[in-house]
Amino acid sequence: MHQQIRQEEHLGDRFSHRRRVAIIVTLGLLTALGPFTIDMYLPAFPSVKLDLSITDAQVQVTLSATTLGFALGQLIVGPLSDRLGRRWPLLVMSALHVVSSLLVAVAPTVEFLTVMRAFQGIGAAGGAVVAMAMARDLFSGRRLIRMMSQLALINGLAPIVAPILGSWLLGFTDWRGVFWVLMAYGLVIVALVAVLIVETRPASERTVGGFDALRAAYGRVLGDRLFVGVWIVAAMAFGGLFSYVSSSSVLLQEGYGLSARGFGMVFAICSVGVFIGVQIGSRFAAVVGPQVILIIGTTTMVVAAAGLLLVHQVNPSLAVIVPFMFIYTTGFGSCMPSAQVLALQGHRADSGVAASLMGAGNMIVAACVGPIIGQFDVRSPAPMGTAMLVLAVASSLALWVIVRPRQVRVSLD
Repeated sequence: MHQQIRQEEHLGDRFSHRRRVAIIVTLGLLTALGPFTIDMYLPAFPSVKLDLSITDAQVQVTLSATTLGFALGQLIVGPLSDRLGRRWPLLVMSALHVVSSLLVAVAPTVEFLTVMRAFQGIGAAGGAVVAMAMARDLFSGRRLIRMMSQLALINGLAPIVAPILGSWLLGFTDWRGVFWVLMAYGLVIVALVAVLIVETRPASERTVGGFDALRAAYGRVLGDRLFVGVWIVAAMAFGGLFSYVSSSSVLLQEGYGLSARGFGMVFAICSVGVFIGVQIGSRFAAVVGPQVILIIGTTTMVVAAAGLLLVHQVNPSLAVIVPFMFIYTTGFGSCMPSAQVLALQGHRADSGVAASLMGAGNMIVAACVGPIIGQFDVRSPAPMGTAMLVLAVASSLALWVIVRPRQVRVSLD
């Protein structure tokens, strides 16, 4: 067993330092594809409504279609990457994202736009799952935490840059131009994967068999109480974040009168919270353990959401609520690398399945949150803040009731 652990720890050392850096950067860009696909579109919500003569709820449905596609895509590509290897499923899904981005850019109706956004989400799912699975292929323990933090460092920039880039693009093009840029991004990803990404899932370790083997893999992962608990913690936390993401465009532009660029700046400021949380959470997880970071992160989200609702009742100005949104996103960011490490640590053989379930759970909750919030007047912070609080409390409860952090033992060697 000791020999097996040491081999697992050093899989990443088979590559040169330069190649490892290239792989990390490429995987970071892949994981950023999903946030870019979602966040670059947010400043365009008002112009999409005007151009296609649709309602707030219909715009929310196009966003939910993307998240549902993202969830479905992860459930597909995760098991495929365990069975066929990481590289080819990644190439196919990235190519699908390119094609669907082109079709979204020329969408004539909201119905066509919604369907193509779903396919766009499916295509973006490849990077989200395979990046985590490849990290698990390469490392474990502290080195896995470090690699997750390196991926998160790149990925954490995406929600900061995306809305700023989207609002900047809207300064000289319409909302369709956003998707032409996403198509170009996808083409770059396909080229990088083709040239730089090497196979990290050798044929000897790939799953074999048909449906029974797949069912057994899902059974092993879902039969792990720790995985299920962390899965729920992460999904509820992501749902809380998505409550903010899906509401912020209308809230800030129509509720507070900001321009598209003003929205992009505020959104970017709050996204810095995710970035800071990821980096701090990753560093301290390697010292005190990821379960401790989850306690701190979920508690931070509960306090921030409750504070946002309270101060809104007293003073609903933008300057008052933005700090609480920032604190909430920081708490969320601190949770995610630790949740990923805890979820994947015991499932090296089924890492694709585990990663796909993690990602799909996040997206399914997010897809449900958007349409529900869309039924309320999101020009007020109250619907957003209420959803953030409910989901943060659910995340914290799952941590204490199912994960039971005091009983978790994680090897950091």
